[in-house]
Amino acid sequence: MDTPIYDFISAYAAGDMLRCHMPGHKGRTVLPELAALYGPDITEIAGADSLFEAEGIILRSERNMASLYGSAACFYSAAGSTLCIQGMLAAMKQEGRCVIAARNVHRSFLNAAALLGLRVIWLMPEQSRGILSGTFSAEAAEILLSENPNACLYVTSPDYTGKTADIASLAETAHRYGAPLLVDNAHGAHLRFMPEDCHPMSLGADMCCDSAHKMLPALTGAAVLHTREKYAGVLRQCMGMFASTSPSYLIMASLDLCCRYIDERIRDDITLNLDCIRKLRERFAGRLRFAEGDPFHITVLAAESGYNGISIAQGLRKNGAECEYADRDIVVLLMSPMNVPEDYRRLTEALEKALEGAERCQPPEETVLTLPESVMGIREAAFASSEEIPVEESEGRICASVKVPCPPAVPIAACGERIDRSCIELFRRYGIATVNVVKENMI
Repeated sequence: MDTPIYDFISAYAAGDMLRCHMPGHKGRTVLPELAALYGPDITEIAGADSLFEAEGIILRSERNMASLYGSAACFYSAAGSTLCIQGMLAAMKQEGRCVIAARNVHRSFLNAAALLGLRVIWLMPEQSRGILSGTFSAEAAEILLSENPNACLYVTSPDYTGKTADIASLAETAHRYGAPLLVDNAHGAHLRFMPEDCHPMSLGADMCCDSAHKMLPALTGAAVLHTREKYAGVLRQCMGMFASTSPSYLIMASLDLCCRYIDERIRDDITLNLDCIRKLRERFAGRLRFAEGDPFHITVLAAESGYNGISIAQGLRKNGAECEYADRDIVVLLMSPMNVPEDYRRLTEALEKALEGAERCQPPEETVLTLPESVMGIREAAFASSEEIPVEESEGRICASVKVPCPPAVPIAACGERIDRSCIELFRRYGIATVNVVKENMI
């Protein structure tokens, strides 16, 4: 598969053109070892196309990506899935829709809802393992869809622990009510190429974002917004409302190279990794419990296995392995198709040693997630004058901005919601000591 962006910037870096244009580094660096990085870092010069008016090399690369995923169109982001989420929600704002959202959202969803002044109706998890993972049924979504005409349905899948929603059922339910299904698939860019295609666009989603940098060999900030034909004409404009006018060509080139990687290698690499992951899980069977879901998210249910997750993470770090996330209850070991068998050998050894010295603990407490009372709109609360106070003093106050240990997660209290005792208990459990609240004279 051709790589038009990468080819252009490589040729420009190898040439002898006098750079009377941005960036200010002019292809030079004070650190010689970084010269290969600075040379191809350019701006929208002749022939380089422009991300939000793409008609040349960027458009060609995006069409390559769309063909690999079976999307009607896709749009590159050099600002992560955050920009893609903003673009999706802006398209819904143009249609005057409210948003029914499964509550395990990324912080960027709440920020976009505040900026756009969207009305959000929360779909609460029916079962959960803390605030990072939950189950959201099509039946519960249908109740909210029947009560809220001209809505869209928004879900995050996979979640931070790798748990996936029943996208096919959610799509069928949403479409019966004329509601588009939007999916934050930031953790699932690889799902299209699994032995069984389970990418949201293949299962009926109308739009979804993939953070290529999370699961594919792309630079941090690289993401893709996929869409069906209906929204192909508006999304570039919607994304341009929020994005920098100077997107990174290095990030876009890494997406370009991802197309080649997907076309030539990803399925073989997935097969190899899945076998390694299966063997690792078998090695620790009987000693550790693992969450079900996307296999590349090796989520250790530490507390359910009798261990303190933070202690396991510390042991892993001591033995040369850094995890994605850890709290008392779980440890997330995030792998990707780019891992090799040697990585799993090292991870197995590090995990064995970590368990030897890990602190034991009791099974986790049951997590009860309730929906706090909403007393202000998300936008009104987010832009109100606020103050940071100790969690212990926050009962009865209105949340101004969200604090969670790591997104995406169920907000303990979202913007505009009144903090109650159950919120405070959850803040304590996740080690959150302070919270931003609306100043009382603003209410």
